[in-house]
Amino acid sequence: MPDYEPTSRRPIAQVFRRTAEAATQLCVRWGIHPDAISYASIAAALAAALCFWKSQNTSSLLLVAPLFCYVRLWFNMLDGMVAIAAGKASWRGEILNDLPDRVSDVVIFAGVAHSGWMNPILGYWAAIFALLTAYVGIFGQAIGGRREFSGWMSKPWRMVALHFGAWITVALLWWNNGDIRFHQLTVLDWTCVIVVAGCVQTIVVRLKRIMATVQDKQR
Repeated sequence: MPDYEPTSRRPIAQVFRRTAEAATQLCVRWGIHPDAISYASIAAALAAALCFWKSQNTSSLLLVAPLFCYVRLWFNMLDGMVAIAAGKASWRGEILNDLPDRVSDVVIFAGVAHSGWMNPILGYWAAIFALLTAYVGIFGQAIGGRREFSGWMSKPWRMVALHFGAWITVALLWWNNGDIRFHQLTVLDWTCVIVVAGCVQTIVVRLKRIMATVQDKQR
């Protein structure tokens, strides 16, 4: 559907978008389908999860895991840019752009949960709230409006939170005699608590905006 235009696009900082401009041109020139890039984002998420999972034995992997989280985000951005540049944006593409994101969220937080540096239950609660946050964001699109990307704990900020949590954990392991706890919770425990709290705020903000749209439509 060459005349299709995406109804909602995540706001992305121009500086970050510029990092994918050359790659977008290459993908269009080489005929790389945006779906393949979406699947590559899952591979990056799996790599991040593997690093988190194996970090119990090799703590330096906590330095590497967040980098794969950012690669995942970069692929998430690139697939949409390639789809538009190559004229391959479609309703089907909307599904294949979003579903790998949700898989990636669960995979990454599952890896964190089983890293050995935290209570696994908190890691899975973070995964659940990440899914709920994205689910609520889609409501706006479902009622014929725009998808909501507002709130403190959208997808990029969840990855940033994990980045800080992982690197602070490494710093404490190496330079604080291995003590990674604050008030009985580890740094990654607190990270997931912050993610959950941020997701609650994000869900509330998105629901308020969506309900305002509904009310406008009913007038």
